[in-house]
Amino acid sequence: MEFQENEKIRLVLMILTSLIIVGTIGYAYFLDVSILDALYMTVITISTVGYTEVGEMNDQAKIFSMLIIFIGLGTVGYGFTKVVSLFMEGTFRDTWRRKKMDRRIEELKDHYILCGAGETGQSVIDQFQKRNVPFVVIDQRERIVQSLMDDGVLVIQGDGTHEDSLEKANIKNAKGLISALSDDADNVFAVLTARQMNENLYIVSRAVERNSIEKLKKAGANNTISPNEIGGMRMASFVTRPAIISFLDIITRAGDVILDLEDVVICDQSSLKGQTLKEAKIPERTGLIVLALQKKGEPAPLLNPSYDEILEEGDAMIVLGQEEQVNSLRELGCDDGSRNPIKRLKK
Repeated sequence: MEFQENEKIRLVLMILTSLIIVGTIGYAYFLDVSILDALYMTVITISTVGYTEVGEMNDQAKIFSMLIIFIGLGTVGYGFTKVVSLFMEGTFRDTWRRKKMDRRIEELKDHYILCGAGETGQSVIDQFQKRNVPFVVIDQRERIVQSLMDDGVLVIQGDGTHEDSLEKANIKNAKGLISALSDDADNVFAVLTARQMNENLYIVSRAVERNSIEKLKKAGANNTISPNEIGGMRMASFVTRPAIISFLDIITRAGDVILDLEDVVICDQSSLKGQTLKEAKIPERTGLIVLALQKKGEPAPLLNPSYDEILEEGDAMIVLGQEEQVNSLRELGCDDGSRNPIKRLKK
C-alpha cells in the first residue's frame, strides 16, 4: 500500500515537472521572451498568484495559459493532498507511535528481549502474551515490525547482533534474552554481544545445527534449544510412545483448564521454611503436585522428592497445577514470581 502511494507521488512530480518544461517552452514561443521570463510566467500561472504578465498576451498565449492553469491546478491539488495524507496518516502516525513505544521500552524492568520474530520467534511471542510477560522484540524486517506494532507488541526495528539495538531494548534492566535468529552465526554474535552488555542476563538461544550448541554456550548462552531436534524427537515419540505423549498433552491442556509446570522459591520470611514436605502439606493446602525439589546450590533437582526433605531458604519447588493454585503457593513461599525458573533448573 505504501509502495503504491509513493508511486502516485512520483507520477505527480513527473507530470508537474513536465508541465513546467512545456509551459516554459510554450511561453517563450508565444510571448517571444527569455527562458527565465517564460519560466516565471509558467510558475505564476500554475500557482495562480496573479502577478503581471511579462509580455503581451495574444490569443494563442491566453488559450495556452488556460490549459496550463487547468492541468496545473489539478496536478498540484492532487499532489498536495497525497503528500499531506501520507504525512499525517503514515509518517506522522508511525513517528508518534514509535516515540511512544520507545518511552514504554525505556520504562521496562525485569523484561525479556526477543531477537528475531520468525516462526520460532512468533511462538515465543504467543507464549509471552499468554503469560502476560513484559517483553520487547528486535527485528530488521519492516513488514514484521509494522505487523507487531499493529498488534500492540513493543518492537524495535534493528539488528539483534548490534549493541545499539540491544541498548534501545533496555538490555541493562532486562531479565532474559532469547536469540531466535535464523542463522547460527548471528545467534552466536547476538549472545556474545548481549552477555558483554549484561553479565547477569539469562540467555537462551536457538541452535539450528548441532555443532553450534557448544559455540553458543561458550559465547555466553545459559541454554540452547534446537527446534529441529525437539520436533524430530516429538514426532518419533508420537510413533513409538503415543500413549505417553497423549498423557502429557492431556495433563498440560485438559479442555479449558490449563496446567503448567511452575517453580516457587522459599524466601526467608516464608512460613514453609524449615518444614518438611510432609509438614508443609502442599497438595492438601493448594491442590498442587510437587514433582521436584531444586535444593539451593545443587546442580540438579530432586525428582519425586521424599516427604522428609526439609524446605530451606532459596529452595525451589517444581509443581504442576493451575495458575490460581500456584499463586496460593507463592504467597506461602513469599515468591512473587520475579525470579528466573529456567536458570535454576539448568543442568
